[in-house]
Amino acid sequence: MQPLKRRPSGVQGDFGHYLLDAGLISPSALMAAVTEARRLDTSVERCLRQQSVLTPDEIVNAHAAFLRLPLIDLTASPPDQTLSALFDPGVLLRYAIIPWQKNNGQITLLASCPESYRDFLAHHVKDRSKFTFAFAEHDKIIDWITTHHKSALRTRASARVSEDFSCRTWQHHTSRKRLVMTILALLAFVGAIAAFPRLALGILTIWAVTTLIISAVMRLVSYIAEMSKQPEQTPPTCPEKDLPRISVMVPLFKEREIATALLVRLKRLTYPKALLDVILVVEENDELTQEVLRSCELPPWLSVVEVPEGVPKTKPRAMNYALDFCKGDIVGVWDAEDAPAADQLHVVADYFHSAGEDLVCLQGVLDYYNSRQNWLARCFTIEYAAWFRLILPGMARLGFIIPLGGTTLFFRRDALEKLGGWDAHNVTEDADLGFRLARYGYRTDVIPTRTGEEAVCRLWPWVRQRSRWLKGYMVTYLVHMRSPRRLMREIGVWRFCGVQAHFVTALSQFILAPILWSFWLVLLGLPHPLEAFVSRDILLALGASFLVIELINALINATAVSRPTLRHLFIWVPTMHFYYPLGAMAAYKALLELLVKPFYWDKTQHGHSLKALENGVRNTPSRLRPGVKLEARNEGF
Repeated sequence: MQPLKRRPSGVQGDFGHYLLDAGLISPSALMAAVTEARRLDTSVERCLRQQSVLTPDEIVNAHAAFLRLPLIDLTASPPDQTLSALFDPGVLLRYAIIPWQKNNGQITLLASCPESYRDFLAHHVKDRSKFTFAFAEHDKIIDWITTHHKSALRTRASARVSEDFSCRTWQHHTSRKRLVMTILALLAFVGAIAAFPRLALGILTIWAVTTLIISAVMRLVSYIAEMSKQPEQTPPTCPEKDLPRISVMVPLFKEREIATALLVRLKRLTYPKALLDVILVVEENDELTQEVLRSCELPPWLSVVEVPEGVPKTKPRAMNYALDFCKGDIVGVWDAEDAPAADQLHVVADYFHSAGEDLVCLQGVLDYYNSRQNWLARCFTIEYAAWFRLILPGMARLGFIIPLGGTTLFFRRDALEKLGGWDAHNVTEDADLGFRLARYGYRTDVIPTRTGEEAVCRLWPWVRQRSRWLKGYMVTYLVHMRSPRRLMREIGVWRFCGVQAHFVTALSQFILAPILWSFWLVLLGLPHPLEAFVSRDILLALGASFLVIELINALINATAVSRPTLRHLFIWVPTMHFYYPLGAMAAYKALLELLVKPFYWDKTQHGHSLKALENGVRNTPSRLRPGVKLEARNEGF
């Protein structure tokens, strides 16, 4: 066997004519595939596969016959396992390649298509003369790699990020020791309050008011920065021949209610399917989700990756494992309940195409499609409209580090792998990754593309989700503040101050919320606990400041929902004052879990809006029902 050489540009037509002559495709199918391949500068076989003209097995058989190369049956002729250590298993997965046998000093590499073999040689081999090529079926190649490298891939998923930037080192200390030390610290704190109650209350009040003012100033300047910006020019459209291949991971865990609706939404994407690679990431023992997916007919551009059992069982660990299965140069993340805009990937391609190499991350805007469901869903939507449409873009404009959202994120793959992917032990892997991007000197932009999500609309699930986020904020802050001087040196004084202003004040506001609520006593003319040693005038001034800040927040929220699609939420803005206190419950839960279960991922169950819609439709007379078909497991949604 001779090393496969890159054929001239006419090879696509040659292979196409071979398929035509063999009676495997029709002339019209060939013409459509060749036209699309030329338009997108990709291979004919990829277009045929994504158009469902031929199955992957049919294509690999035809390619082997066309190039007169062997098609190896891995069951009958298994690879030489001594060769498996030559390459990183993650690299083998990315290109779907196996070092098979060694003869006369040459190693035969198995792949399912010539394109993978050529790309692998170009990026990972210096002396190509030492390698030859043969074919094998794609699924069998993947199965062999994941089976024989299971332990290495599982370990890699849990520890891709260096220890310097990971919280996994905390597991070296026993929970009992941490708990005992914390209890002693709490006893000392309570003892100090008991011994000096007025002094302790005064100090906590000063801290609460100070962080409240800093937080309000930061929100206000971010709001002003975003509102006063000049209209941005839309980046030029990326030429079709330059469109990147994009992989998007969608982690799923016990998503029976949402999985089938997700598939419908993904099929609405307008990005060329020959350049699209969507990976549904499921846990190995999640039979619930796997059962739903097995009942669905998946398009060729969508695949399922099963994450082997391991610890910790978190979304970032699952994404670390699935990252090696991605084929694209751009890697994105959507959540199970997401409904991305149909043209979202085109927008992503346009921004990356026109940006410099330092822009490695794009954050889309999150909205909620069930904002009319109940009061909690309305407030959730208002909060996030302000955050993603005003505060976050304003922070980016001011040069602060952006704490990323967990979805509608898109990365340049090379930079993401350089950072080590996600910290598998951090339950807010998105905020942590935003930190590491900044520490490596990379830039993140917020782009005007919308993804609809399901707002949590039940109280206890809301508290559980928010407590996970707050716990992750605490973990992220503690990890990156291990060496404050190093952090300041890497991100600069301005961003360092921004980190303190954002993270410290956000956590303080939730934890010390009861102290701030006490100022309503002053505004209502009732006695306040601090009156014994603070003048009434000072308390009135603090109470007035508290009221002004509430009005500032109301202004920001009202502006955020002033757009036509959200105006129905305008009358609910004043009720946000009753929504924010729920965060205090979540903060205390987060503090407790930080001590006893820092890596525990409190899963948010989705699909409640689908259930509500289904119940509403079924309880409505048929003559009044909207044109929504709801069948078993929401297939018609």
